[in-house]
Amino acid sequence: MRVLFVTHSFPRYEGDGAGEFILRLATALVAAGCVVKVLAPSAPGLAHTDIIQGVTVERFRYAPRAWETLAYTGTMAEQVSQTLTGKAALLGLIICGSRAIGRAVHEFRPDIVHAHWWFPLGISAAFGAGITPLVVTSHGSDLRLATKSHVAPAIFRFVSGRARAFTAVSSWLARIAESLAPGLKARVAPMPVDVALFTPGADQREPTLLFVGRLNSQKGVADVLQALKTVPANVTLDIVGDGPDRVALESLARELQVNGRVRWHGHLAQAAVAPMYRAAFAVVIPSREEGLGLVAVESLLSETPVVAYRSGGLTDLITDGNTGRLVDEGSVEQLSTACNALLSAPSAARALGAEGRRQMLVRFAPATAATAYLRVYREAMAQ
Repeated sequence: MRVLFVTHSFPRYEGDGAGEFILRLATALVAAGCVVKVLAPSAPGLAHTDIIQGVTVERFRYAPRAWETLAYTGTMAEQVSQTLTGKAALLGLIICGSRAIGRAVHEFRPDIVHAHWWFPLGISAAFGAGITPLVVTSHGSDLRLATKSHVAPAIFRFVSGRARAFTAVSSWLARIAESLAPGLKARVAPMPVDVALFTPGADQREPTLLFVGRLNSQKGVADVLQALKTVPANVTLDIVGDGPDRVALESLARELQVNGRVRWHGHLAQAAVAPMYRAAFAVVIPSREEGLGLVAVESLLSETPVVAYRSGGLTDLITDGNTGRLVDEGSVEQLSTACNALLSAPSAARALGAEGRRQMLVRFAPATAATAYLRVYREAMAQ
């Protein structure tokens, strides 16, 4: 089977974190006997064609070079909402993406076009795929956009209606998709995680909490800092990630007088984050409306229990008292209580982590994801 991936998020090189799960799916499909080609946007410093872990990547131009900054950085939403050049580049991305998909379909002749995120390049694929069966996958941020715009739901219905199959990475996202497009049958299909990289650590761990994610309001980092004030003074917090709220969050840490217990690491490659999962006592994920929560998967593969808000796709991963602790969204008091409960019961925390690893291995191994998507592809081709 020949599969054309269309995505705005893909590793720029081996070890780069952006879109790693899509690369893992591509390599898993290759291992299953598929021929996979990836079509992605250009960016300064990147070659037109590349081969990453045996997967051919072709990048298309969509704007003047200085404007081609929408992809790979995680700042597309900010650029588009705040600058005219961002809006112009987005229009170019959609139009040029459609043309690039049309050329790739003609030259590569795929059996399936698989667009990751319905927006923006899912729109391009809806026009550019032609008669080739189209599969669209939502990863979270794209569906959140659709719920907060007057225009987006109609465009979403067009894209999902053009697709032969629509998948989402969590049951929560699938329900949102179906509410936006009545009659749509959204399937839940997993994205693979690097089960070889994320492995268990020592049984005895230091009293360290870990947060991994973008530093913005949706990820809830401020709640972690407030919770830190109410846990024992010997407990420290590692924060991995960067984002628009970093300065404000550092100021909040000083205001709460916990700045001496916080280590700010900025963005790190996955290989550098893996040992931090293994060393942490627990990972805290106070996100609102998380599409799935791959950080939770990586944490549990490391046998590190998770404390999270009962929100979004995290409820697919965390069962309260079984693989971690779930608390009411926005309740800092419950967040700190759950952290304190884990810190005071190390053996129970280890048991949660061990059960979490067992479940994640079953659900998120690359071969499992490849099998699931091959089934989706075959059904789409049979329609």
